[in-house]
Amino acid sequence: MLNINSFKTEVQIDSPGRINLIGEHIDYNGGLVLPAAIDKKISFSFKKNGSNTCEIHSVNLNSSFTIDLSEISRSESEWQNYILGVIYHIDALKAGSVKGFDCVFESNLPIGSGISSSAALECGMAKGLNELFNIGLTDLEMIKLSRDAEHTFVGTKCGIMDQFAVMKGKENKLLLLNCDTLDYKYIPADFSPYTVVLLNTNVSHSLASSEYNVRRDECNTALGAIQKKYPEYNSLAEIEPEVIEEFRPILPEKVYNRALYVSREQRRTLEAVECLEKNDLKGFGDCLYRSHEGLQHLYEVSCKELDFLVDFSKDHKYVIGSRMMGGGFGGCTINLIQSQKVDKFIEKVSDAYRKMFDLELTPIEVKISSGVSRSLHRLKK
Repeated sequence: MLNINSFKTEVQIDSPGRINLIGEHIDYNGGLVLPAAIDKKISFSFKKNGSNTCEIHSVNLNSSFTIDLSEISRSESEWQNYILGVIYHIDALKAGSVKGFDCVFESNLPIGSGISSSAALECGMAKGLNELFNIGLTDLEMIKLSRDAEHTFVGTKCGIMDQFAVMKGKENKLLLLNCDTLDYKYIPADFSPYTVVLLNTNVSHSLASSEYNVRRDECNTALGAIQKKYPEYNSLAEIEPEVIEEFRPILPEKVYNRALYVSREQRRTLEAVECLEKNDLKGFGDCLYRSHEGLQHLYEVSCKELDFLVDFSKDHKYVIGSRMMGGGFGGCTINLIQSQKVDKFIEKVSDAYRKMFDLELTPIEVKISSGVSRSLHRLKK
């Protein structure tokens, strides 16, 4: 077992979580998303050990495991598979580049809250090994291999948004990312006089075992049907709502609803960016509310706890936007709250949530931060 107290770090990496302001479930449908890295992170410490094995220790779980580099295979433990997948895919790109190493990591990202602790784990591991062994991987290579690790070792057919935001995030900037072409640009994230607050329902979800992959299959079914008549479309997100509506008589109702949501959300994302560029924060907030309505009724990935929080926010004029964020079926809502009213609202909504569900709500104020980076400082909880 690693002696954490005497661990002599050679490379220190900070890897952030991410939020997505709007464009939910659009990344695997080839559309536009608006994510950002945040100031909550996983901190990694790496050192070489001169062997052909790796020892990984999670401080939060107080759990370690050993990897034999000569035979990397999936584990029964889900958190280990994120790491195993990254090492496997680095080796697939640059055979033999990863040697024996030890790694200790510590997180202040709440698991299952929809702020992508998985992508933070994958990208932090990829960046750390790239630095430790001077492998020479580009940011895009690390983004793609981290996504591939989640596909192959974890079993979640995620899009590329989470890894892209974690790797390429910039302080006080949102990323407008085209998930089909991977073109992107930075959008200023000036929400003053409002604060971005996440409200964690503390209802956990596992994307690999939830309806996430089902939604992806439903979207592919819709796209395939539409391409038979309109082969010029390459992704569901680029199809106009009017075209989607043509197929209402022939698509199963749920498949039609999924496609209609994706088409509308793509256009809402562009509308939301226009609002930000005009400093129309109330218009932006309205886009968030409409996004949640689509996620709740058309895409059906919300839950009663998330819906309660969004509905509760509508009764308070100092909250200008709220929606569920992430894969769904639990996790967080993202809210824009007048800064001086944040404490007041958190007290009110926490009390109401406790009375309704006999559950504690966890508020998380976030700042827009930089992406994965090499650091000289340990994470402060």
